[in-house]
Amino acid sequence: MPQILKIDSNIKAVYTRTKKVLLQGGVIAFPTDTFYGLGVDPFNREAVDRIFEIKGREKNKPLLLLISSREQLEALVKEINPAHSALMRKFWPGPLTLLFEPSSAIPENVSAGRIGIRQPGNSMTRDLISALGQPLTAPSANLAGESPPTTAKQVDQSLGSHLDLILDGGTCPGGEPSTLVDPVEIPIQLIRPGAIPFCEIEMELRGNSKTAHTEILG
Repeated sequence: MPQILKIDSNIKAVYTRTKKVLLQGGVIAFPTDTFYGLGVDPFNREAVDRIFEIKGREKNKPLLLLISSREQLEALVKEINPAHSALMRKFWPGPLTLLFEPSSAIPENVSAGRIGIRQPGNSMTRDLISALGQPLTAPSANLAGESPPTTAKQVDQSLGSHLDLILDGGTCPGGEPSTLVDPVEIPIQLIRPGAIPFCEIEMELRGNSKTAHTEILG
């Protein structure tokens, strides 16, 4: 059975324990903007493989990474283009996942040609990632095809026997997932609809295109 730690208890001890588990290749569950996610060190190939095994997830599906700052982002990607920058300014932190070309530091089993990255709106999640000093993977903490969990208890009931640590941050709000778009190629592509309507994303890019006198919508 996994250890379950409440995030509102001794927060420094929680972060210390979490970092130790991750550095040892462990898998944690933690609260995000909407549901509980599964976190591992994304630079540990074996730990990443454990997530695919636990979820029964297809290997060709890239994993989302959560970051706490732009500095973390710059170490993960080859390029931040004008469309990326415009959308980050408007919608981060928040429920928008952007695709990038991964840097050579990212193991192949994390990405499938592109890597999805988001700065979460949940301050608790950002504080956790900042304290750990590195990004975290964040696929939902459920078996493939099942409903994602909103409580630590649901995570424990579903996947507890496969996890090393569950961080209990209370009940997540649920709702729509993050909107997923690919700004690498122009015009920008909607990959998955979500909490932010695609029309708002297009509107933001049009406004920035006119201001900068550059075409970032194609």
